[in-house]
Amino acid sequence: MKIPFNKPLVLGSEIEYLKQEIEKDRFSEKGEFTSKCAELIEKETSCNKVIMTPSCTSALEMCALLCSIKPGDEVIMPSFTHPGTANPFVRTGAEIVWCDIKEDTKNIDEDKIRPLITKRTKAVVAVHYGGVICRMDKIASICKKNNLFLIEDAAMSFGSRFKDKPAGSFGDLAVISFHKTKNVQCGEGGALLINKMKMIERAEFLRDYGTNRIHFEKSLIEKYTWIEKSSNFSMSELQAAYLYPQLLELNRIKENRLQTWKLYYKLLSEFLPVKCLSYIPKEVKHNAHLFYIMLESEKQRKMLIEHLNSAGIHAFFHYIPLHSAPIWKGKYDDINLPVTDKVSDTLLRLPMFYSLTIQEVDFTCFKILEFYKKLS
Repeated sequence: MKIPFNKPLVLGSEIEYLKQEIEKDRFSEKGEFTSKCAELIEKETSCNKVIMTPSCTSALEMCALLCSIKPGDEVIMPSFTHPGTANPFVRTGAEIVWCDIKEDTKNIDEDKIRPLITKRTKAVVAVHYGGVICRMDKIASICKKNNLFLIEDAAMSFGSRFKDKPAGSFGDLAVISFHKTKNVQCGEGGALLINKMKMIERAEFLRDYGTNRIHFEKSLIEKYTWIEKSSNFSMSELQAAYLYPQLLELNRIKENRLQTWKLYYKLLSEFLPVKCLSYIPKEVKHNAHLFYIMLESEKQRKMLIEHLNSAGIHAFFHYIPLHSAPIWKGKYDDINLPVTDKVSDTLLRLPMFYSLTIQEVDFTCFKILEFYKKLS
């Protein structure tokens, strides 16, 4: 049996929407399907405005511009995240201030944010790891009291909720990913969610190369012109046409993944302690983006990966902490993030995708049990 770590979601209906788009000869930005996708995301997340982007990183680049992040500013974020979270802010010349994570959720530790705030702090980026939303009530309160921008990196969390509020509805800005590894996908793709009304018009300028083209399209001006430095942040209609039918089926997709997640938890909890299993706080309704287990050491994890690979099962570790990346050449060697380092060394992600079968989950869990029996 061969079980991949991930299979990009293909419902089968995507081809019909792509055909429609090809027949209309409309391939670039801001057409029927980008508008429809944005409307569905606005409805799901309750945000004021959604702009469809080529990637989640593009959406974060827009966040950095909208918050006017500049050299010398400080941005607080977890080190346990993808480089795409930090890159848009690093490129502005800002200093990244790394915050440790919580051992249970692997999210930024809200109790460790306040001591990191200085006069130069401009924003906090909260990454919702694995579809589990951070303690956004506490983080939002900290940001409000200190006049900081709050940005949600909800790349993995579309469809999740915290205290019945959707991911993307807490921050001034939020971003979502539609990369091929996500619950709904179009190969590459993302969305910028705007909750701060006064940012909307500028975001529309930034999307269109920094021009006031949106005013031209609304017949407010005779011709548009270049207003500020920016880029092309528009998702193509082909991407949106592929994504749209998946967004329509979001609840069905989420329910399918939740059943898989619950089966993993049921089978693994029969022989693994709760502390080793994926954790979901009672305030969170998650989207079952991934399922992970925690090992005792990096060596033990490597042994289990090899054991699973020998059975045709692909399982992977996750992030190498960003503060220890070669790009910094030792700049952050003195920073102590014990939970981040421990989680990075011992977390193992198991196969998780829409078409994963009961038999495949059962076989994966059996092989993990087999591994632990050999250890004892």
